[in-house]
Amino acid sequence: MELQVGVKIILQNKEGKFLLLERNFKKYPEIKKNDSWDIVGGRINIGTPLLENLKREVFEETQLNLAEEPKLIAAQDILRPDKHVVRLTYLGQAEGEPILDEEHSSFVWLTADEIKNQEGVDQYFKEVFEKCIL
Repeated sequence: MELQVGVKIILQNKEGKFLLLERNFKKYPEIKKNDSWDIVGGRINIGTPLLENLKREVFEETQLNLAEEPKLIAAQDILRPDKHVVRLTYLGQAEGEPILDEEHSSFVWLTADEIKNQEGVDQYFKEVFEKCIL
């Protein structure tokens, strides 16, 4: 079994809305419609501090920079037959509009109530959002 560590961030704008990115189905054909919307993040580069990895992921995926130091709000175990992913989720602020990379096809800024009703939200993000934000 392989161990991986991932960092994710719930980005909020000045209006209090949260950023969701839709995964690109051409790049990730294995992604199901019921898990297509997620937050920014990815796997860490070993030997690089967590926050540097998080800032790198934010910039690579959205061309945004964090407005302030993010706050760690959750740790999750994601157990798959071939790997164990430890996922650390932060809450942070960003300004501006995203410019997406090839991993994502669209984005949306939503209120907390809109996220509750959004279809296709990643189950691990939804779990953290319901426990830590709502």
